[in-house]
Amino acid sequence: MQDYREFLDEILISEAELQQRIAELGEQISKDYQGDNPHLICILRGGILFLTDLMRHIRVPNTIDFMAVSSYGVERQSTGQVRITLDLKDDIQDRNVLLVEDIVDSGYTIASVLSFLNMRHPKTLKVCALLDKPERREVDVPIHYLGFTIPNKFVFGYGLDMDEYYRNLPFIATVDLDRYQPENKH
Repeated sequence: MQDYREFLDEILISEAELQQRIAELGEQISKDYQGDNPHLICILRGGILFLTDLMRHIRVPNTIDFMAVSSYGVERQSTGQVRITLDLKDDIQDRNVLLVEDIVDSGYTIASVLSFLNMRHPKTLKVCALLDKPERREVDVPIHYLGFTIPNKFVFGYGLDMDEYYRNLPFIATVDLDRYQPENKH
C-alpha cells in the first residue's frame, strides 16, 4: 500500500482546526436542540469519525442510528444514482432528526437521503455536514450546520477514503492524483 505522503498535495484542514470547529458545531447544536433530544443519523462510512467527535460535544440527550448509501462509481465522482445499502434500525416518525454527513458535493446523495427520510415523517429534519464543495453542486440541498467550505479537489483523511484506505488520518488532505497509484483491492 502506498504511503499517503507520496501523493499528499496539501493538508487542507488540520486536526486542531477540525476539532475546534466540531466543538463549535456541537455547542450550536446543543443550543438549538435544547429540550428536543435529537436523533443523529450518520451516513456510513465516511461520517463515522465526524459523528463520534461531534457527539462528544453535544450536551443534550441524543440517540444515534446509521445508514449506508452508495453513489460513487469507479471514477471517484458521484454517479447521481443513490442506493441504500443499510437502512435505519429505528423509527424516525415525529422525531427531531439530524443527518450527519462527511461531505456534500454534487448534492445528489443528500437530496436522495433527505427525500427517503422525509417519507418517514420526522418532526424535523436537518443536515450537519463537515465539508461542502459548492463548486460541484448540481442539486440544491440545505445544510443547516457546516464545518468547512472546501475547493473542488479530491480529499481524504478523517473518515474520507482513497479506495477505502486512509480514513484513519486525523486531518483532511488533498490528493495529487498524478502521484497516486491505486492498487488492486484484496
